[in-house]
Parts: sequence; structure tokens; C-alpha cells
Amino acid sequence: MVCLGNICRSPLAEGILKDKALKAGLQWKIDSAGTNSYHTGDAPHELSQKVANLNGIDISHQRARRFTKDDFLNYDKIYALANDVIEEMQRLATNNFDAKKVDLLLNELYPDQDRDVPDPYYGGEDGYHKVYTMIDQACAAIIENYASKKHEQQLSKN
Repeated sequence: MVCLGNICRSPLAEGILKDKALKAGLQWKIDSAGTNSYHTGDAPHELSQKVANLNGIDISHQRARRFTKDDFLNYDKIYALANDVIEEMQRLATNNFDAKKVDLLLNELYPDQDRDVPDPYYGGEDGYHKVYTMIDQACAAIIENYASKKHEQQLSKN
């Protein structure tokens, strides 16, 4: 899960998807990062934490980190929260960039529409609630779309 600063959208996405994966019995490696380093080491934004807590998810332990080119080696799927984030990921990853691994998060709900999750950073709490809902729905689609495929792969290996 990648956004710009790794304090608003992507920590929510990490927390939501981890919660859903755990509840689905999936042992996925889920992380988040930002394409800039302004907030490296910082906890998620207080409103991201508040909205997550209101929905039963604690993201207070997360710390912002910068996206690196090695993320393409360490993850099977990388979701960007906005189109400009993909451009920055490509710039940072140089030769490691793998377009087959990257997609916009909301394409899980709206395939090929390339919609951004808006950055709530400069707005009020209401924006964080709206972003939470968008991310929550997209993460539910990820679980629905990929959990059954993972289960089918495990059955075919046995």
C-alpha cells in the first residue's frame, strides 16, 4: 500500500487489509510506504488513527517509511492510492519497476477506471471517514478476489 507520505491513506489501507486478512485466516505480508521521506519514522496522522480506532483497528504502532526499489522484489502486489504515486514509484524503482505488480487500489472496485483515493491530509475529519470507507470497500474486494484464489492454489498443491 503506497501513498505520498505514508501517514494518512496507506497506513489505513495497511491496517484495514491486515485486519481483513487475519479475519479470513490469511497469512499475507502486508505493509505500507510513502514515495517521499517527509514523515519517515512518524506514526500515522492522528485522524487516520482516530478513524481506524472507531472502526476497531489500531494502527498506532505503524511508522512511516519510504518506498524503495526493493519493494518490487519483496512484494507480489503493490497498490498505489493515486496515479501520481505510481509515477513516483516508477521513478524511485528505476530498473526494478514491474508494471505487472502495480495497480491502483480502487481498481479492485472499479476495474480500469484508475480512480484515486483522495488525500485527506489538508481537510477535516470527515475526509478521513470517506477515505476509510473507500479503502475498506477496496480491501474487502481484495479479500474476496484473492483469498479464494489462494485457497484454490493451496488445494491444488495438496
